[in-house]
Amino acid sequence: MLQAGIVGLPNVGKSTLFNALTAQEAALAANYPFATIEPNVGVVAVPDERLSVLEKMHKSQKVVPATVEFVDIAGLVRGASKGEGLGNQFLANIRETDAVIQVVRCFEDENIVHVEGSVDPIRDVETIQIELALADLASAEKRRDKAMRSAKSGDKDAKREIEILDKIQPVLEEGRPSRSANLTDDEREIVRKWFFLTSKPTIYAANVDEASLADPDANAHVQTLRKHAESETADVVVISAKLEADLVALEPTERAEYLQGHGVESSGVDQLIKAAYHMLGLMSFLTAGEKEVRAWTIPVGTKAPQAAGAIHTDFERGFIRAEIVSYNDLVATGSMNAAKEKGLVRLEGKEYVMQEGDVVNFRFNV
Repeated sequence: MLQAGIVGLPNVGKSTLFNALTAQEAALAANYPFATIEPNVGVVAVPDERLSVLEKMHKSQKVVPATVEFVDIAGLVRGASKGEGLGNQFLANIRETDAVIQVVRCFEDENIVHVEGSVDPIRDVETIQIELALADLASAEKRRDKAMRSAKSGDKDAKREIEILDKIQPVLEEGRPSRSANLTDDEREIVRKWFFLTSKPTIYAANVDEASLADPDANAHVQTLRKHAESETADVVVISAKLEADLVALEPTERAEYLQGHGVESSGVDQLIKAAYHMLGLMSFLTAGEKEVRAWTIPVGTKAPQAAGAIHTDFERGFIRAEIVSYNDLVATGSMNAAKEKGLVRLEGKEYVMQEGDVVNFRFNV
């Protein structure tokens, strides 16, 4: 399962957010640095309103949502790339994740200590960014040394590596992420296999106080973070970790009222989970029947036989074709039979690329 790592400086609300994401007090949320030592891992359901609609339509016995895995990683401080604080452990833990959610403190509270002594989102982002860039720079230099030796014997792949490193190393030397380097799609695919920390897709979770939720753009810290994120094509999700932690103890109906009382319609955690799911390059196709309604996770761009294999390897091995109707068409007509009568159910073969929200019945023969 693909993982999104939750990172940030100490005391920015990482563990509080992780608790809210996993709806449990699994991580020790404490007001001092390094409350999180070993990375906590939580498998979280991806919110999907379509499942409850299909459940009612089919009177299903069970609903199984898609999931995404989050890892709460120890806080980072300056000098992590040289082993300061829990630097070596932090870097090792983040290297194992597929994407990064950086929690950035965008609220003032004199009762919660900031490791740098003041609230400054850009400084905090750059502190982590520089440490990750320095770690990547060390990796890049080692890779270059190895490639230079291979290139002398005429290795074409090594020469290509050197060309790519020529684009990446100056960016890292400036303390910027390697993902901001001007690379072609082919070059990015090569770099992805190098597991650079700064090449991982990133979301900034702007952790605000509850008063800022109704109008986050009125929060100056959020404004500056958005501008920074735009410069490196990263996303920003505004969230109040404290409010999300409070929501955990409430019933679903109470949650809606509580959110409305703060001037918002949906949970920031729900938005963050969805954003992380899509950032990881994942999508869902749906199956629906009396027994269960389920969202199946596949990478974007997956073809029908491989999607069938997500259900069972026999389905892929014996794939014949897929009966597919879009979720919207199914809901509009009220049933699969009605959708068929209106010609909205398609028979797709082995080359069909699955689309988000396809409701599928696979035909196979083993």
